[in-house]
Amino acid sequence: MIDPQDLTGASYSALLYALAGATVFLLLGVSWVERGWKLVVGLAAIAMLVGACQAYDSRAAWVAAKSVSVAYPYAGWIISMPVQVLTLFFLAGRGGKVSQALFWRLAVVSILMVLVRYLGDAKLMAPTLAFLIGVAFWLYILGELYFGQMDEAVATGGGDALRRGYFWLRIVATVGWAIYPLGSFIVSFTSAVDDGRLSLAYNLAEFVNLIAFGLAVLATAMASADNDRVAAR
Repeated sequence: MIDPQDLTGASYSALLYALAGATVFLLLGVSWVERGWKLVVGLAAIAMLVGACQAYDSRAAWVAAKSVSVAYPYAGWIISMPVQVLTLFFLAGRGGKVSQALFWRLAVVSILMVLVRYLGDAKLMAPTLAFLIGVAFWLYILGELYFGQMDEAVATGGGDALRRGYFWLRIVATVGWAIYPLGSFIVSFTSAVDDGRLSLAYNLAEFVNLIAFGLAVLATAMASADNDRVAAR
């Protein structure tokens, strides 16, 4: 049972229900978009489905012990975050050509970004080194989003709807994802023990980083299709 005053436990429940509903909504949305957008929307739905499974396991651990091992969130992030990065890759590909080499670089770097942070938080690697490497990987991804092939493809070949959607999704990857290295910093460099407040902050952030991200992908896909139909007339 979750105590009515247990905000962390309640946040896990709210996040789980929200992610489950949003995942179903996006899976339905796959049938609403043009063929070229189905993979993009489907990947966003997969990221939210993984987040829902993570929230389910974490809630069970919190209810049982009022504590959640770092293994729980990272087990979800090591799948959901690379999937989101690849969602952005394929979304940018709707505007113009992006290379296969970039696909593999983003896949490998996004996985290593999460893995290194986990090793630092779990004290399996020097926390300072893990933090710095994790931040470097994150900055590399942001560099590709702002200055690389994806930005060029969207700027030169995408319509207004695609550019607008890419702008907001990039903001999520910049501002929203900042909570993860911040959390690693708190865990690794202070004596703070997660009494539920850090988990609560992560859960609230996931409403933006997963749910708002996925809904923005679907909105971009539908708006881009409408723009294409108008331009074809």
